[in-house]
Amino acid sequence: MIDTHMHADARSGEDFREMYLAGIETAVTCSYYPYKIPHEMILLNHLNRILEFDTKRAKEHGLDLKVALGIHPTNSNVNPETIFENLYKWIESDQIVAIGEIGLEDLTDNEITIFKQQLDIASETNSKVIIHTPRKNKREVLNVILDILPQHIDENQAVIDHINPQVVGDAINTECMLGLTVQPQKMDKFEAISILDEYGFEKFLLNSDISNKASDPLSVPKTVDELIRQGYKKSEIEKVASENAQKFFKI
Repeated sequence: MIDTHMHADARSGEDFREMYLAGIETAVTCSYYPYKIPHEMILLNHLNRILEFDTKRAKEHGLDLKVALGIHPTNSNVNPETIFENLYKWIESDQIVAIGEIGLEDLTDNEITIFKQQLDIASETNSKVIIHTPRKNKREVLNVILDILPQHIDENQAVIDHINPQVVGDAINTECMLGLTVQPQKMDKFEAISILDEYGFEKFLLNSDISNKASDPLSVPKTVDELIRQGYKKSEIEKVASENAQKFFKI
C-alpha cells in the first residue's frame, strides 16, 4: 500500500513502524510548516529536514518515504525565491517526486501569486504537483484552483487533495488525480468508499494526511480493509491502494 499524503516531520518513528507493519510500504510526505514564519530560511531548514532527516527516520522503521516539497499556502508570507532555487535543484537531482503541497487557503494575493509560480515551475520541469484544498470554504477555494490550474499546467500533472463528497462533483471531470484524505477531522472511510462506489477507482489516491492535528496513521489500510470486507474487486482495490500512485508519481 501507498499513503500518498502525510507529514512525516510531525510524527514519531513508532507511527512509521505501525504503518509498515499494517502493509504500507511507501508513503509520500509533503511540506507544511503549521504556522506563519518570519523568514524563508526557516522554511528552507524545514524542507531540508524532511528531505535529509525524516526519510532516514522512516527507513529505520521499514517505511520507504518519498518526498514532495514546496511552499504551502500557510507559509506564503515568505520571500519565495530561495525556495524556488532549491526546488529546481531537488527536481534536477530527482530528490522529490512532486512539488507540494501547494495550493490556496484564504485566497490572499500572496497565496495566489506563489501558487501560480509553483505551477509554472512544475510545468517548466514536467513535475507533478500536490494541491491542498482547505477545510473551510472548500468549494469556493477549489473553484478558484480549478480556474487557475489549466492556465499554468497540464491537469494530468496534478493531484487535487482533500476531496470530499461535497466537492467531488466539481473536480471529477478534470484530468487531475483526486486525493481522498481519510482523517478524523476531514472524512471517514465510509465517505471515501461512497465516492469510489459512485465514481470508480481510476482517478483517486488514498491518504491519511497525518500531521500535528488529530490523525490516524492506519486510515489507508483500514479503508482498504473495509473495501475488501464489502466485496469490491481486488483489481479495483489495488488501484487506490497502490497502482494509481505508482503510475502518477512514477514510484
